[in-house]
Amino acid sequence: MKVDFFLRFHTKVNQILYITGNHSLLGEYEMEQALQMNYYNNDFWQASIEIDEKKTPQLRYKYLLKNAGGEWIPENENTRIINNPKSAARDLALIDTWNHAGDFENAFYTAPFKEIFLYRKETRPRLPKDFNYQFRVKAPLLKKDETVCISGGSAALGNWAKDNIQLLQPVGNWFEISLQIEKDQQPFEYKYGVYNTKTKTFVRFEAGANRQLPVGLSNNPLKIFHDGFIYFPNNTWHGAGVAIPVFSLRSKKSFGTGEFNDLTLLVDWAKNTGLKMIQLLPVNDTIATNTYTDSYPYASISAFALHPLYVNLEKVAGRKHASHINSLKRKQKQLNELPEMDYEEVIKYKLQVLQELYELDGKEVLNSDGFDSFFEKNNHWLVPYAAFSYLRDKNKTSHYSHWNTNAVYDKSEIAKLTSKKSKPYKSIAFHYFTQYHLHLQIKDAADYAHKNGIALKGDIPIGIYRYGVDAWMDPDLYHMDQQAGAPPDDFAVKGQNWGFPTYNWQKMQQDGFAWWRKRFEQMSEYFSAFRIDHILGFFRIWSIPRHAVEGIMGHFVPAIPLHLSELNDHGIHTDLKRFYKPFITEEIINEIFGTNAEQVLTSFVVPNDWGSYNLEYQFETQLQVENYFSTMEPSEENKKLKQGLFDLISNVILLPETNEGESQYHFRFGMENTTSFRYLDDHAKGVLKYLYNNYFYHRQDDFWKKEAMHKLPCLKQATNMLICGEDLGMVPHSVPEVMKQLGILSLEIQRMPKDAKKLFFHPDDAPYLSVVTPSTHDMSTIRGWWEEDRAKTQHFFNNELGQHGEAPYFCEPWINKAIVLQHLYSPAMWSIFQLQDLLGIDGELRRAHPADERINVPADPKHYWRFRMHIPLEQLLKEKSFNQELSGYIEDSGRG
Repeated sequence: MKVDFFLRFHTKVNQILYITGNHSLLGEYEMEQALQMNYYNNDFWQASIEIDEKKTPQLRYKYLLKNAGGEWIPENENTRIINNPKSAARDLALIDTWNHAGDFENAFYTAPFKEIFLYRKETRPRLPKDFNYQFRVKAPLLKKDETVCISGGSAALGNWAKDNIQLLQPVGNWFEISLQIEKDQQPFEYKYGVYNTKTKTFVRFEAGANRQLPVGLSNNPLKIFHDGFIYFPNNTWHGAGVAIPVFSLRSKKSFGTGEFNDLTLLVDWAKNTGLKMIQLLPVNDTIATNTYTDSYPYASISAFALHPLYVNLEKVAGRKHASHINSLKRKQKQLNELPEMDYEEVIKYKLQVLQELYELDGKEVLNSDGFDSFFEKNNHWLVPYAAFSYLRDKNKTSHYSHWNTNAVYDKSEIAKLTSKKSKPYKSIAFHYFTQYHLHLQIKDAADYAHKNGIALKGDIPIGIYRYGVDAWMDPDLYHMDQQAGAPPDDFAVKGQNWGFPTYNWQKMQQDGFAWWRKRFEQMSEYFSAFRIDHILGFFRIWSIPRHAVEGIMGHFVPAIPLHLSELNDHGIHTDLKRFYKPFITEEIINEIFGTNAEQVLTSFVVPNDWGSYNLEYQFETQLQVENYFSTMEPSEENKKLKQGLFDLISNVILLPETNEGESQYHFRFGMENTTSFRYLDDHAKGVLKYLYNNYFYHRQDDFWKKEAMHKLPCLKQATNMLICGEDLGMVPHSVPEVMKQLGILSLEIQRMPKDAKKLFFHPDDAPYLSVVTPSTHDMSTIRGWWEEDRAKTQHFFNNELGQHGEAPYFCEPWINKAIVLQHLYSPAMWSIFQLQDLLGIDGELRRAHPADERINVPADPKHYWRFRMHIPLEQLLKEKSFNQELSGYIEDSGRG
């Protein structure tokens, strides 16, 4: 059977189109083996293959674009499926439209829409005995009782008569109709429209010019048209959601922390108020030190395992062992009445009780059919995770290089260790038992949410914990000698050092990003949407050497470095040690250390040959200084001394490229703020400022865009979850373009405008494919922010809220409500609010002190993540006045 492919596409110079699919001639979905197409005319590219229809009863395919730079861009289409007609196989002509990932309509075929909001029961229409044309089109935003119809200038299409139109039937993502159209009726024009099946009336035609039936493309007897999307408004759907970490939930049945079981109550409340999405922080296991620092949800020891913190012990016990749980009621009540989570106490009791329940019920659970199915699907991560957890507990550290055995992961050795015949098997299988129950509980919550029309949105951290399972198993996938973080900003003036190793993207790409694909697959079990934490890391990551403590010592990787020749070309021939070694003079020491200057001159620096000072060899790095002071009394004087030495070490202008000796460099961020820069002559300052601006704001743009396009298209194709990118911070110019091209939703925050010329971003200016929010977990809430900077608050009051006079000192309920309403009426697809910001509109229901509403302080690397709701969900469900008020606002804004 011959198959002719015709694709409508207007290419640019040096762009080439390819086809890939489930046939060897199409490369079996391997990009490098895809079939190259040929330019046909100004409108079409063409390719042909011959297949044995008996060996290929179903043909699946999609198109790929290869740019001049070598990056592949797959179209956003995975549902072109050709089933051979029941009658004798016929040659086919497939006339297709490229599906651009950035088209708004594609969002409506992602999991939350296809499975929850816009679910449509699929039918399988009976094909007519004779047909030579098949038309397929997508129409995601039809209302209930509506279907697609077609009409046109042909007898088979009713000759444009509205009382003689042809109805299409839903088949998968498409609406489809098969017709017999005689040659004497061709060529013709046609249009799709909407028909109401309940009232049996024609509603309207699609917008735009008539569609043209192309002629002369192929003589094949069967022509199938994939006509893309129907031409209707595509930005009319809007939703609202609530954001809250699971640990922050509070119910009468929880055990000192929010649990997966509590999500059902939150779903009930969301449904009552018209909210459609619940956004969570990462829920993966973070048990590394058994201290409060494990409360940090982004330091997961496994990208797959769930956190035992969120298990509901009562559900694990069931009726069979309910009496075992009843003895804990007093402790449960004590922990649940605390205003914040006591992480260490909660996790201690939960693990203890889980162990007891495992002794009682573990054998039966692990021998069940349900567990067998779970294990078969998840053993690729579950077995290493359980082994790691056992070895962590045995060695009393997650720092695997300190273990007595198995410090280096060996698959065969772990297979022996986890064998049912091994001595520690029972201890290892405890983690199977725990993970299985966690899986059941979050799956129940997710299913309940979906049945009630609510989507759950997860969170994928940008990094992995340095001493976790993933790094232990596959250290080559990460740059273990580097640390991920963020450059300095108004929230963290010394930058951020998250401590995570950075990704080795080249290594990950070798197996088609298999680790990411598995991660997405497991996540989609529970979530239909997710937030990519720090999506800028897919363009470039702020990479900090292991010997540094502060984020300010990092630079972007990858990045095009500054070459020695560039400095020479601009008239700088100074010994570059002046730029990349800490510049230390007696005046600078006096300026930084004041009365402690003499101690620094005596104990921490030595004179050099240039009339200045070098740091003593044992204090040349921030890590050396950190280790030195860790053994000393944590007095205020020692803290100031340590910070001063950090500042001396970071008093540089250039950072040498590690692999290139002393010929290539990166600029230290905030160069102009250093005393090293201040002491330069005007010529050197001018040259360095010019090169600095070029380095950060111009030369990297195309390079970073290509880096992102090597990763993000492949990763987006690996999942059908709705993807939202957290694109905050120092955003390269190419980021909005790439996200728009790939259809990834951006994040827009009112007090963090991406336009440097503006003090605030207005929700009215949000793009449709975006999420707008007044605050996130990394910042103060609306009420907290209102009290932080009086000048900004006054400006906001007069200019953003349009109010006259002096701004109230405190954020009164009507102000909080006005800000919430601004976001509800935004053109963005999603408006998502922290629960605290929604409660802020009610003067009696909200918390007494705004400072108590904050979840995280990014500038504090040891922050204790312990915020909890101050009222239980059961009470929130009963707050009829507030719930009705909020529901009314959501409904009136068109997001209900």
